[in-house]
Amino acid sequence: MTALLDQLRSAPRSVFSRIPGMSGDDDEPRRPLPVSGMLAAAWTLGVGLAVLTTLTLVGWIAAPRGALGPGLPGVFRTAAQLWLAAHHAGFAIPGGGRVGLLPLGLTVLPALLLYRAGLWMARDADLRLRLPARLPKGTPKDVANARRRAQLVLVAQAGISLAAPYSLLAGGIALVARNDITQPFLGEALVSHLVLAFLAGSLAVARTIGPWRVMLKLLPERVRSLVVGTAVALTIMLIAGLVLVLGALVVNFGQVRDLSEVLAPELVGGLLLVLIQALYLLNAVIWGMAYIAGPGFAIGTGTLVAPTGVHLGTVPSLPAFGALPEAGPMSPWMMTVLAIPFAAGAVAGVVVARVAPTPSYEAAPLWGFLCGLVTGGTAGLLAALSGGPLGGARLSAMGPSPWEVMLSVTLEVGVAAGISAGITNWWLMSRRRASLATPVRKAGAAIAKVAGRVGLADQEEPKALPGHWMDATECDTQPIPVIRDDWTDEHDAATHQTLAEPRPKTWKKPEPPRPPRRDIVDESDDKGGKVIYLDPYAWDRD
Repeated sequence: MTALLDQLRSAPRSVFSRIPGMSGDDDEPRRPLPVSGMLAAAWTLGVGLAVLTTLTLVGWIAAPRGALGPGLPGVFRTAAQLWLAAHHAGFAIPGGGRVGLLPLGLTVLPALLLYRAGLWMARDADLRLRLPARLPKGTPKDVANARRRAQLVLVAQAGISLAAPYSLLAGGIALVARNDITQPFLGEALVSHLVLAFLAGSLAVARTIGPWRVMLKLLPERVRSLVVGTAVALTIMLIAGLVLVLGALVVNFGQVRDLSEVLAPELVGGLLLVLIQALYLLNAVIWGMAYIAGPGFAIGTGTLVAPTGVHLGTVPSLPAFGALPEAGPMSPWMMTVLAIPFAAGAVAGVVVARVAPTPSYEAAPLWGFLCGLVTGGTAGLLAALSGGPLGGARLSAMGPSPWEVMLSVTLEVGVAAGISAGITNWWLMSRRRASLATPVRKAGAAIAKVAGRVGLADQEEPKALPGHWMDATECDTQPIPVIRDDWTDEHDAATHQTLAEPRPKTWKKPEPPRPPRRDIVDESDDKGGKVIYLDPYAWDRD
Protein backbone atom coordinates (compact mmCIF):
# COMPACT_ATOMS: atom_id res chain seq x y z
CA MET A 1 0.00 0.00 0.00
CA THR A 2 2.84 2.38 0.86
CA ALA A 3 4.44 1.80 -2.54
CA LEU A 4 1.18 2.59 -4.30
CA LEU A 5 0.78 5.78 -2.29
CA ASP A 6 4.35 6.80 -3.10
CA GLN A 7 3.64 6.31 -6.81
CA LEU A 8 0.47 8.36 -6.47
CA ARG A 9 2.45 11.11 -4.79
CA SER A 10 5.10 11.23 -7.49
CA ALA A 11 2.70 10.87 -10.45
CA PRO A 12 1.39 14.48 -10.55
CA ARG A 13 4.93 15.86 -10.33
CA SER A 14 6.14 13.72 -13.20
CA VAL A 15 3.27 15.05 -15.31
CA PHE A 16 3.89 18.67 -14.33
CA SER A 17 7.60 18.34 -15.02
CA ARG A 18 6.86 17.72 -18.71
CA ILE A 19 5.07 21.06 -19.02
CA PRO A 20 7.43 23.94 -19.88
CA GLY A 21 7.93 26.22 -16.91
CA MET A 22 6.36 23.77 -14.48
CA SER A 23 9.42 21.68 -13.68
CA GLY A 24 10.57 21.87 -10.11
CA ASP A 25 13.23 20.46 -7.88
CA ASP A 26 13.25 18.52 -4.64
CA ASP A 27 12.84 21.70 -2.58
CA GLU A 28 9.32 22.43 -3.85
CA PRO A 29 6.62 22.40 -1.17
CA ARG A 30 4.63 19.26 -0.54
CA ARG A 31 0.87 18.87 -0.76
CA PRO A 32 -1.34 20.49 1.87
CA LEU A 33 -2.22 18.29 4.80
CA PRO A 34 -5.97 17.94 3.96
CA VAL A 35 -5.13 16.79 0.43
CA SER A 36 -2.70 14.16 1.72
CA GLY A 37 -5.29 13.00 4.24
CA MET A 38 -7.95 12.64 1.54
CA LEU A 39 -5.66 10.55 -0.68
CA ALA A 40 -4.64 8.35 2.26
CA ALA A 41 -8.28 7.79 3.25
CA ALA A 42 -9.30 6.84 -0.31
CA TRP A 43 -6.47 4.35 -0.69
CA THR A 44 -7.19 2.81 2.73
CA LEU A 45 -10.81 2.16 1.79
CA GLY A 46 -9.82 0.80 -1.61
CA VAL A 47 -7.24 -1.66 -0.27
CA GLY A 48 -9.46 -2.79 2.61
CA LEU A 49 -12.46 -3.43 0.39
CA ALA A 50 -10.28 -5.31 -2.10
CA VAL A 51 -9.04 -7.68 0.62
CA LEU A 52 -12.52 -8.35 2.02
CA THR A 53 -14.02 -8.76 -1.44
CA THR A 54 -11.45 -11.44 -2.21
CA LEU A 55 -12.27 -13.36 0.97
CA THR A 56 -16.00 -12.98 0.35
CA LEU A 57 -15.59 -14.23 -3.19
CA VAL A 58 -13.86 -17.37 -1.91
CA GLY A 59 -16.72 -17.93 0.53
CA TRP A 60 -19.28 -17.35 -2.24
CA ILE A 61 -17.63 -20.02 -4.36
CA ALA A 62 -17.62 -22.52 -1.48
CA ALA A 63 -21.09 -21.66 -0.08
CA PRO A 64 -24.40 -22.73 -1.58
CA ARG A 65 -25.71 -20.59 -4.39
CA GLY A 66 -27.72 -17.61 -3.23
CA ALA A 67 -26.33 -17.55 0.31
CA LEU A 68 -24.49 -14.27 -0.28
CA GLY A 69 -26.91 -12.70 -2.69
CA PRO A 70 -27.40 -12.94 -6.43
CA GLY A 71 -24.10 -12.82 -8.31
CA LEU A 72 -21.18 -10.49 -7.85
CA PRO A 73 -23.25 -7.48 -6.65
CA GLY A 74 -24.28 -9.54 -3.63
CA VAL A 75 -20.64 -10.45 -3.01
CA PHE A 76 -19.62 -6.78 -3.06
CA ARG A 77 -22.46 -5.78 -0.71
CA THR A 78 -21.40 -8.53 1.68
CA ALA A 79 -17.79 -7.32 1.56
CA ALA A 80 -18.97 -3.76 2.22
CA GLN A 81 -20.98 -4.94 5.21
CA LEU A 82 -17.94 -6.79 6.54
CA TRP A 83 -15.93 -3.58 6.16
CA LEU A 84 -18.52 -1.70 8.18
CA ALA A 85 -18.55 -4.47 10.78
CA ALA A 86 -14.76 -4.17 11.04
CA HIS A 87 -15.35 -0.63 12.32
CA HIS A 88 -18.01 -1.91 14.76
CA ALA A 89 -20.95 -0.41 12.90
CA GLY A 90 -24.11 -2.43 13.64
CA PHE A 91 -26.92 -3.58 11.38
CA ALA A 92 -30.67 -3.60 11.64
CA ILE A 93 -32.62 -6.72 10.66
CA PRO A 94 -36.15 -5.83 9.51
CA GLY A 95 -38.51 -7.60 11.91
CA GLY A 96 -35.65 -9.36 13.75
CA GLY A 97 -33.93 -6.81 15.96
CA ARG A 98 -30.34 -5.73 15.40
CA VAL A 99 -26.86 -7.23 15.15
CA GLY A 100 -24.26 -5.69 17.47
CA LEU A 101 -22.05 -8.67 18.37
CA LEU A 102 -19.26 -7.96 15.87
CA PRO A 103 -15.77 -9.50 15.73
CA LEU A 104 -13.16 -7.17 17.20
CA GLY A 105 -10.39 -9.14 15.51
CA LEU A 106 -11.60 -7.83 12.15
CA THR A 107 -10.83 -4.29 13.36
CA VAL A 108 -7.12 -5.07 13.12
CA LEU A 109 -7.24 -4.85 9.31
CA PRO A 110 -8.51 -1.24 8.98
CA ALA A 111 -6.43 -0.18 11.98
CA LEU A 112 -3.20 -1.36 10.36
CA LEU A 113 -4.14 0.18 7.01
CA LEU A 114 -4.98 3.50 8.65
CA TYR A 115 -1.71 3.46 10.58
CA ARG A 116 0.28 2.94 7.39
CA ALA A 117 -1.77 5.63 5.66
CA GLY A 118 -1.02 8.02 8.53
CA LEU A 119 2.72 7.42 8.16
CA TRP A 120 2.49 8.09 4.41
CA MET A 121 0.42 11.25 5.03
CA ALA A 122 3.02 12.58 7.47
CA ARG A 123 5.80 11.93 4.96
CA ASP A 124 3.83 13.33 2.02
CA ALA A 125 2.98 16.58 3.85
CA ASP A 126 6.47 16.88 5.37
CA LEU A 127 5.13 16.95 8.90
CA ARG A 128 8.55 15.97 10.19
CA LEU A 129 9.83 19.38 9.11
CA ARG A 130 6.82 21.14 10.59
CA LEU A 131 7.22 19.43 13.95
CA PRO A 132 9.32 21.55 16.34
CA ALA A 133 12.86 20.29 16.68
CA ARG A 134 14.07 18.73 19.88
CA LEU A 135 15.24 21.27 22.37
CA PRO A 136 18.70 21.09 23.98
CA LYS A 137 19.23 20.33 27.62
CA GLY A 138 18.67 23.19 30.01
CA THR A 139 15.81 24.68 28.00
CA PRO A 140 13.30 26.62 30.15
CA LYS A 141 10.20 24.76 31.13
CA ASP A 142 7.81 27.20 29.45
CA VAL A 143 9.60 26.74 26.12
CA ALA A 144 9.38 22.95 26.44
CA ASN A 145 5.65 23.18 27.25
CA ALA A 146 5.05 25.40 24.24
CA ARG A 147 6.87 22.88 22.03
CA ARG A 148 4.77 20.02 23.38
CA ARG A 149 1.53 21.95 22.80
CA ALA A 150 2.56 22.71 19.22
CA GLN A 151 3.27 19.05 18.61
CA LEU A 152 -0.10 17.97 20.03
CA VAL A 153 -1.94 20.52 17.89
CA LEU A 154 -0.19 19.32 14.75
CA VAL A 155 -0.91 15.68 15.59
CA ALA A 156 -4.60 16.47 16.11
CA GLN A 157 -4.76 18.37 12.82
CA ALA A 158 -3.26 15.38 10.99
CA GLY A 159 -5.72 12.99 12.63
CA ILE A 160 -8.69 15.12 11.60
CA SER A 161 -7.33 15.48 8.06
CA LEU A 162 -7.41 11.69 7.72
CA ALA A 163 -10.56 10.95 9.71
CA ALA A 164 -12.94 13.50 8.11
CA PRO A 165 -12.76 12.25 4.49
CA TYR A 166 -12.53 8.65 5.70
CA SER A 167 -15.82 9.00 7.58
CA LEU A 168 -17.59 10.66 4.63
CA LEU A 169 -16.49 7.88 2.28
CA ALA A 170 -17.71 5.28 4.81
CA GLY A 171 -21.14 6.94 4.77
CA GLY A 172 -21.35 6.29 1.04
CA ILE A 173 -20.36 2.65 1.57
CA ALA A 174 -23.10 2.27 4.19
CA LEU A 175 -25.69 3.50 1.69
CA VAL A 176 -24.47 1.11 -0.99
CA ALA A 177 -24.37 -1.91 1.35
CA ARG A 178 -28.10 -1.84 2.17
CA ASN A 179 -30.20 -4.82 1.15
CA ASP A 180 -33.46 -6.49 2.14
CA ILE A 181 -31.87 -8.57 4.91
CA THR A 182 -29.47 -6.20 6.69
CA GLN A 183 -29.45 -2.43 6.80
CA PRO A 184 -26.35 -0.70 8.29
CA PHE A 185 -26.84 2.13 10.77
CA LEU A 186 -25.56 5.25 9.04
CA GLY A 187 -24.83 7.13 12.26
CA GLU A 188 -22.79 4.29 13.75
CA ALA A 189 -20.83 3.96 10.51
CA LEU A 190 -19.91 7.65 10.46
CA VAL A 191 -18.90 7.81 14.13
CA SER A 192 -16.98 4.52 14.19
CA HIS A 193 -14.95 5.35 11.08
CA LEU A 194 -14.23 8.84 12.37
CA VAL A 195 -12.98 7.62 15.77
CA LEU A 196 -10.85 4.76 14.43
CA ALA A 197 -9.26 6.88 11.71
CA PHE A 198 -8.50 9.71 14.12
CA LEU A 199 -6.86 7.41 16.67
CA ALA A 200 -4.81 5.47 14.12
CA GLY A 201 -3.80 8.58 12.15
CA SER A 202 -2.84 10.57 15.25
CA LEU A 203 -0.80 7.67 16.57
CA ALA A 204 1.02 7.30 13.25
CA VAL A 205 1.82 11.01 13.01
CA ALA A 206 3.01 11.11 16.62
CA ARG A 207 5.22 8.12 15.84
CA THR A 208 7.13 10.26 13.33
CA ILE A 209 8.42 12.41 16.19
CA GLY A 210 10.50 9.61 17.67
CA PRO A 211 10.34 6.32 19.59
CA TRP A 212 7.39 5.31 21.74
CA ARG A 213 8.93 6.76 24.89
CA VAL A 214 9.22 10.12 23.14
CA MET A 215 5.54 9.90 22.20
CA LEU A 216 4.61 9.47 25.85
CA LYS A 217 6.59 12.58 26.74
CA LEU A 218 4.15 14.62 24.67
CA LEU A 219 1.70 14.17 27.53
CA PRO A 220 2.03 15.98 30.87
CA GLU A 221 3.75 13.99 33.59
CA ARG A 222 0.65 13.29 35.65
CA VAL A 223 -1.46 12.28 32.64
CA ARG A 224 1.41 10.11 31.44
CA SER A 225 1.50 8.26 34.76
CA LEU A 226 -2.25 7.54 34.54
CA VAL A 227 -1.96 6.34 30.93
CA VAL A 228 0.94 4.01 31.69
CA GLY A 229 -0.69 2.70 34.88
CA THR A 230 -3.99 2.03 33.09
CA ALA A 231 -2.19 0.27 30.24
CA VAL A 232 -0.31 -1.96 32.70
CA ALA A 233 -3.45 -2.93 34.62
CA LEU A 234 -5.47 -3.67 31.48
CA THR A 235 -2.61 -5.66 29.95
CA ILE A 236 -2.36 -7.89 33.02
CA MET A 237 -6.11 -8.50 33.10
CA LEU A 238 -6.34 -9.16 29.35
CA ILE A 239 -3.44 -11.62 29.50
CA ALA A 240 -5.20 -13.39 32.35
CA GLY A 241 -8.39 -13.50 30.26
CA LEU A 242 -6.47 -14.97 27.32
CA VAL A 243 -4.96 -17.67 29.53
CA LEU A 244 -8.43 -18.45 30.89
CA VAL A 245 -9.93 -18.81 27.39
CA LEU A 246 -7.10 -20.97 26.07
CA GLY A 247 -7.25 -23.15 29.17
CA ALA A 248 -11.00 -23.63 28.73
CA LEU A 249 -10.50 -24.61 25.08
CA VAL A 250 -7.86 -27.18 26.04
CA VAL A 251 -9.92 -28.67 28.86
CA ASN A 252 -13.14 -28.85 26.81
CA PHE A 253 -11.52 -29.70 23.49
CA GLY A 254 -13.73 -32.79 23.10
CA GLN A 255 -16.94 -30.76 23.13
CA VAL A 256 -15.48 -28.25 20.68
CA ARG A 257 -14.58 -31.09 18.30
CA ASP A 258 -18.05 -32.63 18.58
CA LEU A 259 -19.74 -29.34 17.68
CA SER A 260 -17.43 -28.96 14.70
CA GLU A 261 -18.36 -32.43 13.45
CA VAL A 262 -22.08 -31.66 13.80
CA LEU A 263 -21.71 -28.70 11.42
CA ALA A 264 -19.72 -30.93 9.02
CA PRO A 265 -18.20 -28.12 6.92
CA GLU A 266 -16.14 -28.84 3.84
CA LEU A 267 -12.51 -27.85 3.49
CA VAL A 268 -13.12 -24.25 2.47
CA GLY A 269 -16.08 -23.91 4.81
CA GLY A 270 -14.05 -25.33 7.68
CA LEU A 271 -11.26 -22.82 7.05
CA LEU A 272 -13.76 -19.96 6.99
CA LEU A 273 -15.33 -21.26 10.21
CA VAL A 274 -11.93 -21.33 11.90
CA LEU A 275 -11.24 -17.81 10.61
CA ILE A 276 -14.53 -16.46 11.99
CA GLN A 277 -13.85 -17.98 15.43
CA ALA A 278 -10.32 -16.54 15.39
CA LEU A 279 -11.76 -13.09 14.68
CA TYR A 280 -13.99 -13.44 17.74
CA LEU A 281 -11.03 -14.45 19.94
CA LEU A 282 -10.52 -10.87 21.16
CA ASN A 283 -14.19 -10.73 22.17
CA ALA A 284 -13.69 -13.94 24.16
CA VAL A 285 -10.60 -12.51 25.86
CA ILE A 286 -12.58 -9.47 27.03
CA TRP A 287 -15.32 -11.81 28.28
CA GLY A 288 -12.62 -13.67 30.21
CA MET A 289 -11.50 -10.37 31.73
CA ALA A 290 -15.11 -9.74 32.81
CA TYR A 291 -15.15 -13.24 34.31
CA ILE A 292 -12.07 -12.69 36.50
CA ALA A 293 -13.44 -9.27 37.51
CA GLY A 294 -16.54 -10.93 38.99
CA PRO A 295 -19.62 -9.89 36.94
CA GLY A 296 -19.05 -12.51 34.24
CA PHE A 297 -20.96 -12.52 30.95
CA ALA A 298 -24.22 -13.73 29.44
CA ILE A 299 -25.01 -16.02 26.51
CA GLY A 300 -28.58 -14.87 26.04
CA THR A 301 -31.20 -13.38 28.30
CA GLY A 302 -31.46 -14.99 31.73
CA THR A 303 -28.01 -16.64 31.56
CA LEU A 304 -24.80 -16.00 33.48
CA VAL A 305 -21.25 -17.35 33.43
CA ALA A 306 -19.37 -16.11 36.52
CA PRO A 307 -17.02 -17.47 39.22
CA THR A 308 -19.98 -17.73 41.59
CA GLY A 309 -21.91 -20.07 39.30
CA VAL A 310 -23.04 -20.88 35.76
CA HIS A 311 -26.61 -20.76 34.46
CA LEU A 312 -27.05 -21.55 30.76
CA GLY A 313 -29.91 -22.19 28.40
CA THR A 314 -29.86 -22.94 24.68
CA VAL A 315 -26.43 -22.00 23.35
CA PRO A 316 -25.77 -21.18 19.66
CA SER A 317 -24.11 -24.05 17.81
CA LEU A 318 -20.74 -22.39 17.43
CA PRO A 319 -17.84 -24.75 18.20
CA ALA A 320 -16.13 -22.16 20.44
CA PHE A 321 -19.11 -22.20 22.80
CA GLY A 322 -18.23 -25.79 23.62
CA ALA A 323 -15.53 -24.41 25.95
CA LEU A 324 -18.15 -22.95 28.30
CA PRO A 325 -18.29 -24.60 31.74
CA GLU A 326 -21.18 -26.82 32.68
CA ALA A 327 -24.19 -25.30 34.42
CA GLY A 328 -24.15 -25.34 38.19
CA PRO A 329 -22.01 -24.02 41.03
CA MET A 330 -18.31 -23.55 40.35
CA SER A 331 -15.54 -25.14 42.39
CA PRO A 332 -14.15 -23.00 45.24
CA TRP A 333 -10.70 -22.74 43.72
CA MET A 334 -12.15 -20.78 40.77
CA MET A 335 -12.77 -17.94 43.22
CA THR A 336 -9.00 -17.38 43.27
CA VAL A 337 -9.22 -15.67 39.88
CA LEU A 338 -10.81 -12.71 41.66
CA ALA A 339 -7.37 -11.87 43.08
CA ILE A 340 -6.02 -11.04 39.62
CA PRO A 341 -7.61 -7.54 39.39
CA PHE A 342 -6.19 -6.70 42.83
CA ALA A 343 -2.72 -7.83 41.71
CA ALA A 344 -3.06 -5.78 38.52
CA GLY A 345 -4.05 -2.75 40.60
CA ALA A 346 -1.06 -3.19 42.90
CA VAL A 347 1.33 -3.23 39.95
CA ALA A 348 -0.41 -0.24 38.36
CA GLY A 349 -0.12 1.74 41.61
CA VAL A 350 3.63 1.13 41.72
CA VAL A 351 3.94 2.32 38.12
CA VAL A 352 1.89 5.47 38.79
CA ALA A 353 4.02 6.39 41.81
CA ARG A 354 7.31 5.76 40.01
CA VAL A 355 6.39 7.73 36.89
CA ALA A 356 5.15 10.78 38.82
CA PRO A 357 5.78 10.67 42.58
CA THR A 358 3.88 13.21 44.68
CA PRO A 359 5.54 15.40 47.34
CA SER A 360 2.72 14.72 49.80
CA TYR A 361 1.87 11.28 51.13
CA GLU A 362 -1.88 11.93 51.05
CA ALA A 363 -2.04 12.62 47.29
CA ALA A 364 -0.44 9.38 46.10
CA PRO A 365 -3.37 7.08 47.09
CA LEU A 366 -5.79 9.46 45.38
CA TRP A 367 -3.85 9.25 42.11
CA GLY A 368 -3.75 5.47 42.48
CA PHE A 369 -7.52 5.31 42.88
CA LEU A 370 -7.90 7.66 39.90
CA CYS A 371 -5.86 5.15 37.88
CA GLY A 372 -8.35 2.48 38.95
CA LEU A 373 -11.22 4.74 37.85
CA VAL A 374 -9.69 5.21 34.39
CA THR A 375 -9.01 1.47 34.16
CA GLY A 376 -12.61 0.70 35.10
CA GLY A 377 -13.96 3.10 32.48
CA THR A 378 -11.75 1.59 29.79
CA ALA A 379 -12.73 -1.95 30.82
CA GLY A 380 -16.41 -0.98 30.64
CA LEU A 381 -15.88 0.43 27.14
CA LEU A 382 -14.18 -2.78 26.02
CA ALA A 383 -17.03 -4.80 27.50
CA ALA A 384 -19.55 -2.73 25.53
CA LEU A 385 -17.58 -3.22 22.30
CA SER A 386 -17.15 -6.96 22.81
CA GLY A 387 -20.84 -7.72 23.36
CA GLY A 388 -24.16 -6.78 21.86
CA PRO A 389 -27.33 -8.31 20.50
CA LEU A 390 -27.28 -11.09 17.95
CA GLY A 391 -30.80 -10.69 16.68
CA GLY A 392 -33.93 -10.67 18.77
CA ALA A 393 -35.59 -12.84 21.45
CA ARG A 394 -33.10 -14.67 23.70
CA LEU A 395 -29.97 -13.59 21.83
CA SER A 396 -30.61 -9.90 22.47
CA ALA A 397 -28.19 -10.00 25.45
CA MET A 398 -24.73 -11.35 24.61
CA GLY A 399 -21.56 -10.60 26.51
CA PRO A 400 -20.76 -8.80 29.77
CA SER A 401 -22.65 -5.89 31.28
CA PRO A 402 -20.58 -2.71 30.71
CA TRP A 403 -21.62 -0.88 33.88
CA GLU A 404 -21.09 -3.94 36.11
CA VAL A 405 -17.61 -4.48 34.69
CA MET A 406 -16.78 -0.79 35.08
CA LEU A 407 -17.89 -0.71 38.72
CA SER A 408 -16.12 -3.94 39.68
CA VAL A 409 -12.82 -3.09 37.99
CA THR A 410 -12.86 0.43 39.40
CA LEU A 411 -13.22 -0.78 42.99
CA GLU A 412 -10.81 -3.73 42.72
CA VAL A 413 -8.06 -2.01 40.77
CA GLY A 414 -8.59 1.40 42.42
CA VAL A 415 -8.29 0.20 46.02
CA ALA A 416 -5.22 -1.93 45.31
CA ALA A 417 -3.60 0.81 43.22
CA GLY A 418 -4.25 3.43 45.92
CA ILE A 419 -2.58 1.34 48.64
CA SER A 420 0.41 0.34 46.53
CA ALA A 421 0.87 3.90 45.20
CA GLY A 422 0.91 5.30 48.74
CA ILE A 423 3.48 2.76 49.96
CA THR A 424 5.66 3.17 46.86
CA ASN A 425 5.53 6.96 47.05
CA TRP A 426 6.56 6.89 50.75
CA TRP A 427 9.48 4.60 49.91
CA LEU A 428 10.60 6.80 47.00
CA MET A 429 10.44 9.99 49.08
CA SER A 430 12.44 8.34 51.88
CA ARG A 431 15.11 7.26 49.44
CA ARG A 432 15.19 10.73 47.92
CA ARG A 433 15.79 12.36 51.29
CA ALA A 434 18.57 9.90 52.04
CA SER A 435 20.15 10.47 48.64
CA LEU A 436 20.02 14.25 49.17
CA ALA A 437 21.65 14.02 52.62
CA THR A 438 24.53 11.80 51.46
CA PRO A 439 26.12 14.40 49.10
CA VAL A 440 25.95 17.00 51.87
CA ARG A 441 27.85 14.76 54.27
CA LYS A 442 30.40 13.91 51.62
CA ALA A 443 30.90 17.58 50.75
CA GLY A 444 31.38 18.47 54.44
CA ALA A 445 33.97 15.74 54.87
CA ALA A 446 35.83 16.89 51.74
CA ILE A 447 35.88 20.52 52.93
CA ALA A 448 37.17 19.48 56.35
CA LYS A 449 39.90 17.40 54.71
CA VAL A 450 41.05 20.29 52.52
CA ALA A 451 40.97 22.71 55.46
CA GLY A 452 43.14 20.34 57.47
CA ARG A 453 45.73 20.20 54.69
CA VAL A 454 46.12 24.00 54.52
CA GLY A 455 46.24 24.34 58.31
CA LEU A 456 42.83 25.84 58.83
CA ALA A 457 41.61 22.89 60.85
CA ASP A 458 43.07 20.28 63.11
CA GLN A 459 43.62 17.00 61.27
CA GLU A 460 43.78 14.94 64.41
CA GLU A 461 40.64 13.02 65.15
CA PRO A 462 39.01 13.68 68.51
CA LYS A 463 39.82 11.20 71.19
CA ALA A 464 37.12 8.85 72.23
CA LEU A 465 35.72 9.32 75.71
CA PRO A 466 36.18 6.49 78.16
CA GLY A 467 33.34 4.22 79.02
CA HIS A 468 32.56 5.72 82.47
CA TRP A 469 31.60 9.33 83.09
CA MET A 470 33.80 9.63 86.16
CA ASP A 471 36.91 9.20 83.99
CA ALA A 472 35.95 12.07 81.66
CA THR A 473 38.25 14.54 83.44
CA GLU A 474 41.26 12.32 82.88
CA CYS A 475 40.73 11.61 79.21
CA ASP A 476 42.59 14.74 78.01
CA THR A 477 45.22 15.00 80.76
CA GLN A 478 48.41 16.55 79.37
CA PRO A 479 51.79 14.87 79.91
CA ILE A 480 54.21 16.31 82.43
CA PRO A 481 56.48 18.99 80.82
CA VAL A 482 60.18 18.33 80.61
CA ILE A 483 62.57 21.24 81.17
CA ARG A 484 65.45 21.14 78.71
CA ASP A 485 68.85 22.80 78.83
CA ASP A 486 68.08 25.14 75.95
CA TRP A 487 65.01 26.51 77.66
CA THR A 488 64.96 30.25 78.30
CA ASP A 489 62.57 32.34 80.22
CA GLU A 490 60.63 34.30 77.62
CA HIS A 491 59.62 37.00 80.16
CA ASP A 492 63.18 37.56 81.32
CA ALA A 493 64.45 37.78 77.74
CA ALA A 494 61.88 40.42 76.90
CA THR A 495 62.89 42.50 79.95
CA HIS A 496 66.61 42.47 79.09
CA GLN A 497 65.86 43.39 75.52
CA THR A 498 63.95 46.48 76.66
CA LEU A 499 66.70 47.73 79.02
CA ALA A 500 69.57 46.95 76.71
CA GLU A 501 71.55 49.54 74.78
CA PRO A 502 70.38 50.65 71.36
CA ARG A 503 71.26 48.41 68.48
CA PRO A 504 74.25 49.26 66.38
CA LYS A 505 73.68 50.86 63.12
CA THR A 506 74.53 47.72 61.32
CA TRP A 507 71.19 46.20 60.38
CA LYS A 508 70.73 42.50 60.68
CA LYS A 509 67.97 40.44 59.22
CA PRO A 510 65.42 39.73 61.94
CA GLU A 511 65.12 36.13 62.95
CA PRO A 512 61.84 34.46 62.17
CA PRO A 513 59.48 33.97 65.09
CA ARG A 514 59.93 30.73 66.90
CA PRO A 515 57.03 28.35 66.94
CA PRO A 516 55.14 28.14 70.20
CA ARG A 517 56.50 25.72 72.73
CA ARG A 518 54.29 22.69 73.04
CA ASP A 519 56.05 21.29 76.06
CA ILE A 520 54.79 24.10 78.30
CA VAL A 521 51.33 23.65 79.71
CA ASP A 522 49.00 26.62 79.92
CA GLU A 523 47.95 26.79 83.54
CA SER A 524 44.79 28.72 82.62
CA ASP A 525 43.54 25.74 80.61
CA ASP A 526 41.38 23.87 83.05
CA LYS A 527 40.55 20.48 81.56
CA GLY A 528 37.52 19.92 83.68
CA GLY A 529 39.40 19.93 86.97
CA LYS A 530 42.66 20.89 88.71
CA VAL A 531 45.95 20.20 86.98
CA ILE A 532 48.84 19.09 89.19
CA TYR A 533 52.37 19.96 88.10
CA LEU A 534 55.49 18.15 89.33
CA ASP A 535 58.80 19.97 89.55
CA PRO A 536 61.58 17.45 88.88
CA TYR A 537 64.22 19.70 90.56
CA ALA A 538 62.40 20.32 93.79
CA TRP A 539 64.70 17.88 95.63
CA ASP A 540 67.71 20.07 94.77
CA ARG A 541 66.26 23.08 96.55
CA ASP A 542 65.56 21.12 99.66
